[in-house]
Amino acid sequence: MKLGLQVPDFTWPGNPKSLGPTFGRIARSAEASGMSSFWVMDHFFQIEMIGPPEHEMLEGYSALAFAAAVTERMHLGTMVTGVTYRYPGILVKTVTTLDVLSGGRAYFGVGAAWNEQEHRGLGIPFPPLSERFERLEETLQIARQMWAGDDRPYVGKHYQLDRPLNSPPALQQPHPPILVGGSGEKKTLRLVAQYADACNIFEAGLDVVRHKLEVLRAHCEAVGRPYADIERTSLGRLTLSRDGRDGTSTVDQAVERFGALAAVGVDQALVSFPNVYDEAAFELLPELISQLEGIVPEGR
Repeated sequence: MKLGLQVPDFTWPGNPKSLGPTFGRIARSAEASGMSSFWVMDHFFQIEMIGPPEHEMLEGYSALAFAAAVTERMHLGTMVTGVTYRYPGILVKTVTTLDVLSGGRAYFGVGAAWNEQEHRGLGIPFPPLSERFERLEETLQIARQMWAGDDRPYVGKHYQLDRPLNSPPALQQPHPPILVGGSGEKKTLRLVAQYADACNIFEAGLDVVRHKLEVLRAHCEAVGRPYADIERTSLGRLTLSRDGRDGTSTVDQAVERFGALAAVGVDQALVSFPNVYDEAAFELLPELISQLEGIVPEGR
């Protein structure tokens, strides 16, 4: 089983001058610890679940490009890009550029978008949910077409591209892994089964994760897609300590937690650290990751 790091909070001591050096050190520490992937949110204001909108928020793809320059192995992605934020052709070009310059390490994380506050604040149109899902599906179709090297016109309800040319091509073939974020059972997980290579489920209890993956399996069967084709990822928080006090987890407790997720089919657990700017947050990670390497997710 793999472990990845999400960095959703950039409010650190010494900001704003510390942002670049601290972010770079976090990326290097995550890679040195053995983490498989590195993720940032694609938001422009901080989200209310983490802090007030005025807190520091880095633009996602600039941040990932910075992380790519200071790392060599980890895969890099947004968790996840709101489909309304960028025109699809430009978005695919951006992810392709990240893939090429990082040596083939990009994920394409995308979702239907939800944060109305930052849309209104920055003048981004915020259509109804049904339309956002239509735009998401068209974006997925455009991405797959462009990464297949097909520059014939694309004509959709919301997007029309006369020549979706994408040169240079992505290094990963047939394309960077597409991850559709969210766990909606009727639309989101259907889009995963039909178009994507990975899903992401909030770690909201083992029974919830198990149920969502069962729904995904049913969607795969309905569209004739092998369920095993999908990388299943989860998203949660983690704070490690040697003694497990004050709500933290010991390495053994974390191994048990992620082992239980693997047993219901999770391939990669993505976690955030509340104290990610503190170098001590990474001290126990190599021990944890070493033990997780021996755990084989269900169905693998």
